Parts: sequence; C-alpha cells; structure tokens
Amino acid sequence: MDRARIVGGAVLRDVQDDDLPVMLRWRNHPRVRAASFETHEIGEDEHARWWATARSDAGKLVLIYDHEGAAAGVVTYAGLPSGTARWGFYLDLDGLERSGALLRAWIGLERAAIEHAFGPLGLSVLRGEVLAGNEPVRRLHRRFGFEEIGVYQRIVDGVPRDVVVIQLNRKEEA
Repeated sequence: MDRARIVGGAVLRDVQDDDLPVMLRWRNHPRVRAASFETHEIGEDEHARWWATARSDAGKLVLIYDHEGAAAGVVTYAGLPSGTARWGFYLDLDGLERSGALLRAWIGLERAAIEHAFGPLGLSVLRGEVLAGNEPVRRLHRRFGFEEIGVYQRIVDGVPRDVVVIQLNRKEEA
C-alpha cells in the first residue's frame, strides 16, 4: 500500500491502477449517480480521461477509503494546497449493504476525510456541495459539525436543482 494513511481507525490510501474498475462501478451505481451532479453512466474511456487529469492535477487529491480491510469508497479533495478545499465522496453501496456495514463505513469515511483534511492536508476550511433533496447526506454532514452556508441552483440533467453549500472550520486547539 503506497503511503497508507491511518486516520481515526480507517485507512485512506492512494489510488492504485487496479482500483480504477471498482471506482467506476461504484460511481456508476444508480443511487450514487442520482446524488451526483453528473448523472449519466460513465464509460471506461471517460473514466480513464478523468483519472489521467485528476492524478496530474496538483490541486486535486483522490484517495481510496478502506473499511475493515477492504476498499469501500472514494474521497476527493479539490482546491489544494490553499487553506480551503472542497471535498466529495462515494461508497461501494452494494458491497457495504451486503455486509451490513454501510452506516459504519459512511461514518468512518466522513470522520477519516475530515481528520485528513485538517491533519495531513493542513486545511483551515473544508467545503462541500450536496443536492438539497439528499437529506441523509445533509444530516450526516450536520452530525459532523458542517454548517449549511448557502444555496444555489445548478443545472443537473437539464433541470435546475438546489445545491446546498456546506462548510466545516478547523477547530483551534485551546
């Protein structure tokens, strides 16, 4: 494992080339696409182009989240190395539901992503965007201290959709 990162009992690690097919499968899951800004099914060529661009972009970091020893999700950061970055994630919904670990993995990924942002990445502010109708994800983010700081409209599949901007500030040590 290249540069494994142990964070809050979870592992965030660099993407390996053999992770790419499972990442694509997870990203193309109908429920993941429904919660995303780009909802079309992504083909292998498009995925390969995205990966080539992402890994050569110094302002972007893509990591695999390992849960209980198995790859279970993807965490992305954009806007690095500034003190403020945007993040996003998606999980292996089918595999985690089959094993009964979806909620634990979801919470573990969120915790690991936040700790990594404010620890090794040295961020002061972590931002994200969530479709307004995605109440489960909004609730989870609020549980971890994110504030909803704004709403804007974005065209998704030709339809204007409300998007909630979330933000979490690093807590200063007393």
